[in-house]
Amino acid sequence: MADPSHIQSAASKSIRPFRSSEEYLEAMKEDLAEWFNTLYDLDIQVDTFLESLETGCHLCRHANNVNRTALDFQERHPEAAARMRVPQNEVVFQAKNVVPGSFIARDNVSNFIQWCRQDLGIQDVLMFETNDLVLKKNEKNFVLCLLEVARRGSKFGMLAPMLIQMEEEIEEEMRDQMADGTLGTGRESRDPQAGAYPSRARPITLCDLKNLDELVREILGCCSCPSQFPMVKVSEGKYKVGDSNTLIFVRVLRSHVMVRVGGGWDTLEHYLDKHDPCRCAALCECLRDPHPRAPHLGTALPPGS
Repeated sequence: MADPSHIQSAASKSIRPFRSSEEYLEAMKEDLAEWFNTLYDLDIQVDTFLESLETGCHLCRHANNVNRTALDFQERHPEAAARMRVPQNEVVFQAKNVVPGSFIARDNVSNFIQWCRQDLGIQDVLMFETNDLVLKKNEKNFVLCLLEVARRGSKFGMLAPMLIQMEEEIEEEMRDQMADGTLGTGRESRDPQAGAYPSRARPITLCDLKNLDELVREILGCCSCPSQFPMVKVSEGKYKVGDSNTLIFVRVLRSHVMVRVGGGWDTLEHYLDKHDPCRCAALCECLRDPHPRAPHLGTALPPGS
């Protein structure tokens, strides 16, 4: 269950003037930092997230942990594993006295990247290069790659970041509803501890959806137009938006209101920036005049850009 203090502060933090693409990455880094800290008893901070991982040591150690978990899964569930890509090549790395930016650090990161590509088969669009981490050139792709690594590991029963747990909860809910022919209406009762795989390290933790509608309304209320962008609650955590009645899933992640979009996540603010005509117009005006007299929502790039 989400921390009530986080729930109460989510809207006020989310609707502050803020580049929504930056908040999108911030939410993911927070989630990944907590995940790494929980798995390996570390103390990675969000503000120094890349610096904490740039030697490649923690990354390679995690890769080998995924290998061990995957092989254990294969032994216990051979039929399920036969339909999955099971990584097993050990990642060789140096763990002691590694200086950030050194050849050894680069070699560690390169070995992790090679494992991601060859053993996990992660597609190039989600991959990063050595300099993206060592020289901090492409934070977004590094974060997206780590999330994909976590997503693959969760299939073998590893503890997953909260975003991945919420993905699995939504996907399971969609499967249940499609089987019942009720997609879009929602079943309000389900087992929150039901996982897709029998070896999950921790049950899926659902966020508190009771206050979600209030948060959504507050964020929508940033627009003062007489006719606001339509966003109608269908059931807990599900909304229809715009004239097309597109169905979206919304969740609270700590201080962020997140929207499930395609195969990934976005913040609700960034989603509205791209779909609410009023906000789109405000962003265009902000681009034309970088020093407006009244505060506008920040300019942003979509997560996939």
